Amino acid sequence: MVEPAKVYTVEEAIDILKKCPPVKFDQTVDLSLQIGVDPRKSDQQVRGTVTLPNGTGKSLKILVFAQGEKIDEALKAGADYAGNDDLFEKVNSGWTDFDAVVATPDMMRQVGKLGKVLGPRGLMPTPKAGSVTADVGKAVQELKGGKIEFKVDRHGVINNVVGKLSFDKAKLVENLTTFLQAVFKAKPSSAKGNYMKSLALSSTMGPGIKIDLRQIDIG
Repeated sequence: MVEPAKVYTVEEAIDILKKCPPVKFDQTVDLSLQIGVDPRKSDQQVRGTVTLPNGTGKSLKILVFAQGEKIDEALKAGADYAGNDDLFEKVNSGWTDFDAVVATPDMMRQVGKLGKVLGPRGLMPTPKAGSVTADVGKAVQELKGGKIEFKVDRHGVINNVVGKLSFDKAKLVENLTTFLQAVFKAKPSSAKGNYMKSLALSSTMGPGIKIDLRQIDIG
């Protein structure tokens, strides 16, 4: 169904992915975006957060490192786990049954010691991503509502989930467009030439489909 040399509109690509042979689970829809930056240079890093208007379709398990009343605040907002010493020991021993981590600033000295466990999995909280904050309730609600982080890798590529294959086509298009607009706004001032070079869309078990970026209202 896919011609390797052809580029498709987002709508065409989604139609193709939906026509692929069904599997026994709801596949994620992923994008791979090649960015025209040199990620080896500190002034050409592309990183930020975006709230997908229709969520990711995934129910995130959120861990919050906090003390006192902030623990209750986090749990009331929907955090799956919240606490301090006991959770530190558990994570330090290799437990990672969660999808995102939020921490209050006073916890970061201890959280930093968990870098070997959290770092390789992309789970280390950062102020830039809004996951190091005193307002843990808001952070948890945003993550549950579809807020995701994006970051260019060492190859100049951004890979992210933009929804589930079961989503209506219009919702997937809206999520994808919102994501690309956020990446466009995060363009470093030092980046020259073609910023968004190529885009491919795929599902978990489906093919990668090249997308015509000119057909998308990015900004």
